[in-house]
Amino acid sequence: MRAVHLRVVWSITVLAMVLAAPVLRAAEKPILRLATTTSTENSGLLREILPTFEAETGYRVHVIAVGTGRALRMGRDGDVDIVLVHARADEEKFVAAGYGVERRDVMYNDFVILGPASDPAGIVGMADASLALARIAERGAPFISRGDESGTHRKEQALWQTAGQQPKGRWYHSIGQGMEQALQMADELQAYVLTDRGTWQFLRKRLDLSVLVQGDTRLFNPYGVIAVNPARFPDANYRGALAFIEWLTSRAGQDRISAYQVNGNSLFFPMAQQARQAPP
Repeated sequence: MRAVHLRVVWSITVLAMVLAAPVLRAAEKPILRLATTTSTENSGLLREILPTFEAETGYRVHVIAVGTGRALRMGRDGDVDIVLVHARADEEKFVAAGYGVERRDVMYNDFVILGPASDPAGIVGMADASLALARIAERGAPFISRGDESGTHRKEQALWQTAGQQPKGRWYHSIGQGMEQALQMADELQAYVLTDRGTWQFLRKRLDLSVLVQGDTRLFNPYGVIAVNPARFPDANYRGALAFIEWLTSRAGQDRISAYQVNGNSLFFPMAQQARQAPP
């Protein structure tokens, strides 16, 4: 009877171990929910660098690629653990309101204005991005706006404001979609569009558009990473968020960002570990 009892106990123990295995594996590799701008996803950067972070730390990153405005809203609602975005003023408000902590500069690139080679508004080579937009409006040349509260959309709005313009009319198309979709529509309509250089470099071979305006200091495009505040959201994966921030801003993470190129062109430039250099 004792032998039978021992076999029963052993069977129960083995069964418990089998049932617990998925839970243990999940604990070994907890999910980190990352809300980020579409440019980091559309450019291919995250697909390049995240496997290294996951292999080194054991975390699995669930990427939610949306506009910066929506990413920050998800952080305010506690729906994610960390955000990687590019709208510095909004990021600072997010932290000041108590929704985020441990904000760090990560990387930068720049914005450019694209358009058809025919350039009906005559903006090619202009040094002032706001004046270029004003000329597009004056000529009624088609312009595609993301219209989605993204960092790119916020930058566009700021440029229109500086130009003293409130864009409206049949020439102005506000589509409420991401950068890739905006570029595709601009290509189809042979329209002008503001884009981050990284997404443009990644997709340029598929598009019949050219860089017409670049180099204005107002087109500088920095990215920041912020952990969701665990004091406000106790269920957030704060430990994972800190691990990602530390890795992303470490020499190893910054080197991975720096090494990522498409067609021989760097898409992003690290900020956390080395002095800022001018985009090409």
